[in-house]
Amino acid sequence: MDTMDEGESAELNAARILDLFHRSMVHYGLWFAEVRHQLGPEVGHEVLEAVSGRVLEAHIRRLAGVLGFSLKNGLPAPLVDLPKEKQKALQEAVSLNWLALDGLWFQGVEFTHGMNDAKRCNDSCWAHFSPFEAAMIRKELQLGKQSGLEGLKKALGRRLYAFINEQSMEDTGLDRFVFRMHKCRVQDARKRKGLADYPCKSAGMVEYPYFAKEIDSRIRTRCIGCPPDAHPEEWWCAWEFILDEG
Repeated sequence: MDTMDEGESAELNAARILDLFHRSMVHYGLWFAEVRHQLGPEVGHEVLEAVSGRVLEAHIRRLAGVLGFSLKNGLPAPLVDLPKEKQKALQEAVSLNWLALDGLWFQGVEFTHGMNDAKRCNDSCWAHFSPFEAAMIRKELQLGKQSGLEGLKKALGRRLYAFINEQSMEDTGLDRFVFRMHKCRVQDARKRKGLADYPCKSAGMVEYPYFAKEIDSRIRTRCIGCPPDAHPEEWWCAWEFILDEG
């Protein structure tokens, strides 16, 4: 059935195509959220890992047929053939867009319902997103369910934040290491504007432990410091990850 009006402008049709992408993305996320809610986080991630590759394959195949680009090992050839510096720039751009959408959702709640509700929604969102991101990274890196501290280090280096912030990791014992965030886009922007640190510790106390547990359930997380805590100039937040093998 043809749902396009011949009198519609090219701009309107282009805007609708982007909106159709947006609707599809939201539906995908809602499916994951409901499976996770109805059947539990572990089943949710198992189904997500099984479905995600097939969803991506179907999308790419149909887009390639319509737009006429070729594929290399199931991936868009124009994307594979991009120079490395362009691929790196695109990874950064996508990560910055993610950070922007996170901030816009926060502001959307804050400006209408206040800071307390915005932080509550934000912290709950991290309880879902952090283990999801860990599960997707574990799949990419082909990590086992218990890949230990070395697996966690590799995974932390593939987070969306890793493409846009500056972080470091330091071994502080055979069974532990410290992760530090030296440059944070959000906090750096507030500092430039003369604003106080954003008190992100409540979100971090969800984000980091949930991420680490998804990589390896034996890993325990300890907050060394995170705003509103006092911290030195060289880092914004620091977290210690400890492997409990007993």
